[in-house]
Amino acid sequence: MNLISHFINGQPAHAEGTRQLDVYNPARGEPCARVALAEPREVDAAVGAALAAFPAWAATPPLARARILFKYLQLCQQHVDDFAAMVVREHGKTFADAQGEVARGIEVVEFAVGIPQLLKGEFTDQIARGIDAWSMRQPLGVVAGITPFNFPVMVPMWMFPVALACGNTFVLKPSERDPSPSLLHAQLLKEAGLPDGVFNVVQGDKVAVDALLDHPDVQAISFVGSTPIAEYIYSRGSSKGKRVQALGGAKNHMVVMPDADMDMAVDALIGAAYGSAGERCMAISVAVAIGDAGDQLVAALAERTARLKVGDGMADGAEMGPVVSGAAKERIERLIGQGVEQGATLVVDGRSYRVDGCPNGFFVGGTLFDHVTPDMSIYQEEIFGPVLCVVRLPDVGRAVELINANEYGNGVAIFTRDGGVAREFVRQIEVGMVGVNVPLPVPMAFNSFGGWKRSLFGDHHAYGPEGVRFYTRHKAVMERWPSSASSGPEFAFPQMK
Repeated sequence: MNLISHFINGQPAHAEGTRQLDVYNPARGEPCARVALAEPREVDAAVGAALAAFPAWAATPPLARARILFKYLQLCQQHVDDFAAMVVREHGKTFADAQGEVARGIEVVEFAVGIPQLLKGEFTDQIARGIDAWSMRQPLGVVAGITPFNFPVMVPMWMFPVALACGNTFVLKPSERDPSPSLLHAQLLKEAGLPDGVFNVVQGDKVAVDALLDHPDVQAISFVGSTPIAEYIYSRGSSKGKRVQALGGAKNHMVVMPDADMDMAVDALIGAAYGSAGERCMAISVAVAIGDAGDQLVAALAERTARLKVGDGMADGAEMGPVVSGAAKERIERLIGQGVEQGATLVVDGRSYRVDGCPNGFFVGGTLFDHVTPDMSIYQEEIFGPVLCVVRLPDVGRAVELINANEYGNGVAIFTRDGGVAREFVRQIEVGMVGVNVPLPVPMAFNSFGGWKRSLFGDHHAYGPEGVRFYTRHKAVMERWPSSASSGPEFAFPQMK
């Protein structure tokens, strides 16, 4: 069986340790590869290679760095289907969904190749007599990214293209559940002309994560994953003096007003709740039906949910694939059972779902609950599966209160034809990304991605201008030359003269 290992200092690196883990094909429910789990010495080797490569890479002109990334961009465009096939095989999402993931990652590379413009500082002539001032942004050094299973191509591309463009060197620790895309990234970067050591990959589990968090030569950590792990990453990394950006979990709501285009709202909910089997941090897991919108909404959702086409992600017409693992399937089905026990109305039950030809696959069918209340487990927990809960409320004010009271603040949407209602909702809601008649308000690459509250730990959002700020330090410079300097010491605090 194929062993997926590391990439260090421009070369595939064979695992030194003996620890390995099965990588599963979720549609088949069986291993398709093995992945090596790094020991601290392998992490140290990757960081050491990145540290040695940093001075020359940081001194490389931004335009030269951009040209390498532009070549990498072209190579990524040629390998979209190769990336997508890896995602289908190891994660389980449909091929079309995987292609979309790759495309959204490529957008960040397109943003990063504009780094000469993005790194431009500001200049002020003659701020005082004979003195000029300007600012610049400089790279941090060795930085690392720890990425989740649900977007094994896109989320790493939120991180390393911007980090590399800014002049940093990078160590990627991908999810051990779907590690293959990380090595294709490394191969394409090398083919594009990236110097050895600038980009490195260590496969692994918590041992590798802790080694990166504790390593004295790692200056910054980017993380995307669940909130408990995000809190751990942020706490441990920042206690070591590192800059940390840790994106956590979500419980995303979509408010459906009585005046909404109901067909549009139903289409949006079906795609946003069940796309990628609900394994998205921006998935809509709660539909909030306002007033008399509830009966019509639930009836339409029930019909559409029951006829979802679930199957192997490579199958023609598949709308939803399996969840990532047997453990994920068991957890989702357990929470569905708790929803029933706690009094929610189970309208469509996706438990014990079977797909022809895939008897061992980790499949959960689309599941729909009605009359869900905030005290129920299915409302409180991030299920991360194809489960949509409908909460009924009398007015939009109560919806705002409900959403603002939630511990998460990642994404939210409202569907309405009333511009005034939408405007007030956008202003009052305490959520980082808001959609108006848009179910998944994921910002484009030239903006920045991130939530509020317990959905984000750290001061910077991901990619876009916030990403450039995260991966650089600001430096202010004031300059005066001897011919214009006054004679003698000045003991008063400096001021304009």
